Amino acid sequence: EGVNLKVKSGETIGVIGGTGSGKTTLVNMIPGFYYPTEGTLSIEGADIKEFKKSALQKKISIVPQKALLFKGTIRSNLLWGNESATENDLMEALKQAQSYDFVMQKENGIDSVVEQNGRNFSGGQRQRLTIARALVRKPEILILDDSSSALDYTTDANLRKEIAKLKDMTVFIVSQRTASIMDADQIVVLDDGNVMGIGTHKDLLENCEVYKEIYKSQFKKPEKEGM
Repeated sequence: EGVNLKVKSGETIGVIGGTGSGKTTLVNMIPGFYYPTEGTLSIEGADIKEFKKSALQKKISIVPQKALLFKGTIRSNLLWGNESATENDLMEALKQAQSYDFVMQKENGIDSVVEQNGRNFSGGQRQRLTIARALVRKPEILILDDSSSALDYTTDANLRKEIAKLKDMTVFIVSQRTASIMDADQIVVLDDGNVMGIGTHKDLLENCEVYKEIYKSQFKKPEKEGM
């Protein structure tokens, strides 16, 4: 409730809030998985209800928190994103998703076997390969739904740095980590299905108690020695 948001092409939007606050519900409306019961949601000036689902979903890539890989090879998994992708496209996506190094260390590189559900890869590796598959599509809108939760902070930061270079792509980052969204152009703060604030990191630290509490809980100042 209470979402009033205008997003420019190429912006990065952070969505933050506790478990069950409505983060996934909000971003799942963008590809038309379901529609708002009140108000409108428009892309390029047209109500999403006017789009064919197939046309809408061609514009959008979603990476869910639970990374899903298919039995086959790394290459075949990436090509699910775009069957006509070139070798250069695949390598570029792997680099952007911070996957290139661990893939190239494997004996068969990009043609290495992927077992069902990617069980022969770690959680962080599965997430990065799923992000690479989404990037191979070169979508207009990329939705990362808490999809870097298994990554360490350095890898997460490097991933966001690479995605920020993709100027024509509008990115929604759903996270419970303020570190993952604090550089976003706009941040939407949710609590129990309600919008508690929309603004930059600096704005929200000054004007949004919910955001301030989340930030302080994750960036505690070290206690002084002897205290």
